[in-house]
Amino acid sequence: MQYHVNGTLVPDDEATVSVRDRGFMYGDAAFETLRAYGGEPFQWDAHRERLQRTAETLGFADAVPDDLRERVDDTLAANDLDEAYVRLSVTRGVQPGKLTPGADVDPTIVVICKELPRGGLEGERVWDGPASVQTVRTRRIPSEAVPADAKTHNYLNGILGRLELRKAAAGGEPADECLIRDMDGNLAEGATSNLFFVTDNGLRTPSADLDLLPGVTRDIVMDIARGEEFPVETGHYSLDALRDADEAFLTNSTWEIRPIETVDGISVGSGPMTKLLQRLFDERIEQQHY
Repeated sequence: MQYHVNGTLVPDDEATVSVRDRGFMYGDAAFETLRAYGGEPFQWDAHRERLQRTAETLGFADAVPDDLRERVDDTLAANDLDEAYVRLSVTRGVQPGKLTPGADVDPTIVVICKELPRGGLEGERVWDGPASVQTVRTRRIPSEAVPADAKTHNYLNGILGRLELRKAAAGGEPADECLIRDMDGNLAEGATSNLFFVTDNGLRTPSADLDLLPGVTRDIVMDIARGEEFPVETGHYSLDALRDADEAFLTNSTWEIRPIETVDGISVGSGPMTKLLQRLFDERIEQQHY
């Protein structure tokens, strides 16, 4: 594999950053993960804009390079990949070892990728089956502490949630995803995913005014559902609302749409709306990229 580091393609065993890089030392960095289908990044503008917003939140808006898309294309071409996972990272770079950032920024820019199956109507899922989901004690960090809509290198919140799953499994197979609530007990999101569920009244997903990161795939699913004139509601929901749902699923760029099989051991499962949204999502990928 070859990765793009600070403007140069290098073999993976030479793709390194300084131990004094603030992304390593403090999590002082922005990142995005996305998929490439047929050699083209999916929803590039949305991912690029969110990366820019995170960099602005962190105070290094000018660090995101104008040629970032070209760096992604070069990385995919160097690895002869059309179907891939792509991760972009922009850090504040190397600065003196103190917490307060310096005004001058010499950013570190990294693009890495790995092979994934084909998407679209003829594609394969990256997951083995519907997800088992388990609620955890770890709560979502309030936006007043760390802005929830900033996708930074600090992912300790999700890591602690996933570690709870491992501990609860007691040596067995842990659940596929943890379900994190906010400080008021409202459903928020998974460690790396957004949550949807279906009731008699339509499609439901936690509101973006909660402490959560609204995903790019989340937006696409809502757009598809509204295009089909399905009722779509965002709001504040309890755990019981999910447990009583007719269907439920998770979304992120890698999983796309992954049905939820169980929540805390209670069967939920996929259904007609989940399956239809999966098909419509696949059709959109097929139309745009193949």
